Amino acid sequence: MTIGQADILWRPEDDYKVKPTLEEGDIYRPDILKVVETVIDSLSGALRELSLDIHDHPELRYEERYARISNPNCNQSAGNQTNYRSLRYAHDAYTSFLEKHGFEVTRHHLLETAWVATYTHGLGGRVLGVNSEMDALPGIGHACGHNLIGIAGVAVACAAKAAMEQLNIDGKVILLGTPAEEGGIGKVKLWERGAYKEMDACLMCHPGPGPLHSISLSSCLAVIRLEIDYSGHTAHAALSPWEGKNALDAAVLAYTNIALLRQQIKPTHRVHGIIQGHDWAQSIIPDNSKMYYYIRAPTTVEAEETLKRVIPCFEAAALATGTKVKVNRGHTGNELVQNKVLGDELSDVVRKKYGAIDYEYGISGASTDFGNISYLMPGLHPGFSIPTVPGGGNHTPAFTDSARSQAAHDACLSVSKALAHVGMRVITDGRFFQQVKDAFEERKNNRM
Repeated sequence: MTIGQADILWRPEDDYKVKPTLEEGDIYRPDILKVVETVIDSLSGALRELSLDIHDHPELRYEERYARISNPNCNQSAGNQTNYRSLRYAHDAYTSFLEKHGFEVTRHHLLETAWVATYTHGLGGRVLGVNSEMDALPGIGHACGHNLIGIAGVAVACAAKAAMEQLNIDGKVILLGTPAEEGGIGKVKLWERGAYKEMDACLMCHPGPGPLHSISLSSCLAVIRLEIDYSGHTAHAALSPWEGKNALDAAVLAYTNIALLRQQIKPTHRVHGIIQGHDWAQSIIPDNSKMYYYIRAPTTVEAEETLKRVIPCFEAAALATGTKVKVNRGHTGNELVQNKVLGDELSDVVRKKYGAIDYEYGISGASTDFGNISYLMPGLHPGFSIPTVPGGGNHTPAFTDSARSQAAHDACLSVSKALAHVGMRVITDGRFFQQVKDAFEERKNNRM
C-alpha cells in the first residue's frame, strides 16, 4: 500500500508536543548549543509578540514601512475628516526590537525598507550573515509565513550574540532585513549594493507543509520572469471588426499555445502566467494586452531550455492575429544551492536534538531570491514544516492562518536553534569553515 503525501503532512489536529524520535551521539560544542537554546527559549514570548505584530499588519514588497492608523491625539479637522499618523511596522518593528537587544542598527539600509543589525565581539573572527524576510502577499497577507522567517532571523542573531558574549568568542553577526522577496528580488538588489560583502556565510529558513518535526534541505526551482506586450488596432467590435487587430485574441492564443506545450515539457518544469489590459470595453476591439509569465525548472540551465520553447508561443500568436509582440525578459532567479557542509551540520544537530531531515518538502516547488545569493556565497536555507490543512499550502489564505499558530511558532524556534548552532560553528571552527568554502567552490565549478 502506498501512503499518499497528504497522509504524512503535519495537520493542525496532530499532537505536535509528542517528542520526536532522535538519534544518539555527540554534537559540536554543546556549551554553545546550551546558550543558544536558553536564549531563544527566553525570547519566545517577545518573538511571538513580534511575529503576530508583523502578521497582523501585512505589507507588500517595498512597502514594509507603514500603516495609516487613526491618531487619537489629533482633533477632527474641518469637514469631519480623520487625521492620521504614520506608524512604521515591519521596518521599525524589527529595528526597534534589535536596538533594545543591544545590536547596532542601520535603518533604511541601501533600500528604503531594508535594514541591518550587527553585533561584534572581540577583534577579528568570522562573520555570520542571517536574513529576515518581511513582505506579505496581495489580498492574503502572510500566506508564505514571512512573519516566521523574520523572527527566525532575529532569534538566530540574538542567540549568536549571546554565545559570543557569554563564551568570549570573537566574531560578528550581521542580520539583514530583506524586503520584497515576493517578486521584488530584494536580496539581489541588496547584493548589488554590497550588503553581503562582509559575510562569510549566510543563513535563513522558510516554513511550508511537511511531516511533523521535519526540517527540509530540498532545493527550489529556478525562475525566469517575462513581460509580454501585444499591440494591435482598435475598431468597433460590431460595426467594423475586420478593421481591428485584436491584441486580446493574441494573448488568449498565446495562453492556449502554452497550455498545449505543457504536455511536452518535463513534469518538474512550470510555465504559468496571467493576462491584463487597459481601457478594454465589450464594444471595442482591444488594441493592447499584457501577459506576465514565469518559467520555472529545477536548474537555471533547464529553465533556459524551456524558455526557448515558450518564446515561439508568443510569437506565433502575434503572427496569427496580425499584432505586434514585444517580449521583455526580467530578472532570472537561480535555484537554491544548499551548501553541503552547512547542510550536513544542520542535519546532525536536528536529528540529535529536534526531529528529522527530509529532502522532499520545504520550498522544493517554489522559488526564492535567496537562490541567487546561494550562487554567489556559501548559504543554507532549510525549510521547516508547520501544520497545514488539506489544500492549505503556501500562498493560500489557510496558510496565512497556519503561520499564526502557536505550533508554527514553536517549530520556528526549533529550526532557529539549529541554524544558530550551525552559524556558531562557522564562527568558531576554522577547519569547518574551510570545508564550507571548498564545498561552495566545488559546486560553483561544476556549474561552469
